[in-house]
Amino acid sequence: MPENLVDEFDVVINVEGQYSIWRVGREVPAGWGVAGKRGTEEDCLAYIDEHWTDMRPLSLRKD
Repeated sequence: MPENLVDEFDVVINVEGQYSIWRVGREVPAGWGVAGKRGTEEDCLAYIDEHWTDMRPLSLRKD
């Protein structure tokens, strides 16, 4: 990949509160929505590390 072309990603989240990254320009899959963070793969993964502190699905975290 040429140095001047950097892939951009969006952080996406599903209804269970699980995060992933999705390449900008691709349609976000059904059941997922953009979480509001866009950047390099490294930046997006750092965002996920900071915000997704409980890996259990939301349905298992509810009392």
